[in-house]
Amino acid sequence: MALDNPAFSRNSAFSQQGAVAAAQDVSAQQLQEMYNQPSTPPAGETMTVESTLGKSVAGFGLLLVGAALGWLTVESVPFLWIGAGIVGFVLALVNTFKREPSAGLILAYAGVQGVFVGGISAWYEMMYGGGIVAQAVIATLVVFGVTLALFASGKIRASKKATKVFMIAMVGYLVFSLINMGLMLFGVNDDPWGMRGADIMGIPFGLILGVLVVIMAAYSLVLDFDFIQQGVRNRAPKKYEWTGVFGIMVTVIWLYLEILRMIAIARD
Repeated sequence: MALDNPAFSRNSAFSQQGAVAAAQDVSAQQLQEMYNQPSTPPAGETMTVESTLGKSVAGFGLLLVGAALGWLTVESVPFLWIGAGIVGFVLALVNTFKREPSAGLILAYAGVQGVFVGGISAWYEMMYGGGIVAQAVIATLVVFGVTLALFASGKIRASKKATKVFMIAMVGYLVFSLINMGLMLFGVNDDPWGMRGADIMGIPFGLILGVLVVIMAAYSLVLDFDFIQQGVRNRAPKKYEWTGVFGIMVTVIWLYLEILRMIAIARD
């Protein structure tokens, strides 16, 4: 037999003990390689900027369809947009705290929230004069475009310190909004804008606060863009593209509503 040849018997790889040892070495090496491999899906099943953009177009397209429905039915079906706003808020909470992103729930949020946005936009248009919605839309697109351009060029980036400041400001703004709403509901403050209607050196507080909130929303967009960039870089599963879409959609809606209110306060 070949293994009886002294040339083979002197080579441990060809001896019986050597073959076993070699097999053990290969197995250990393979296990180590398997352990070192990143737990990422294969190419074609990971996040991409192009695919995220396509999903964003679909989400915003559905939002615009809902907005058209809310706009057209604001008089024939009164307060439909209020109910849609409540449902949209619930869907936002579900999508925010859900462990795995759901395309169906995110698209449902887009459609329902679109009805709310369309209805409240029509209400603002009737209450504060024509053109207010167009101005708010243009301003929102400008803020979004400028923020995206600055992020793409590397001029602005998310940082831990800025994010901490952002979170503190968000909590403070949420507390202020809840207190302001409570004062208005219980008749403590009869101003239509609540504490936002107070004058500070002749300037409505709502305008000053609105500028700060727009800056906060712009940084929120930076966080959304950064999430998508990090997901693509880390080869995150493709399903998380919907998380990026949801984040951008929530921020853009928030930005639009804040700008719409700012313009209304200025006109009022």
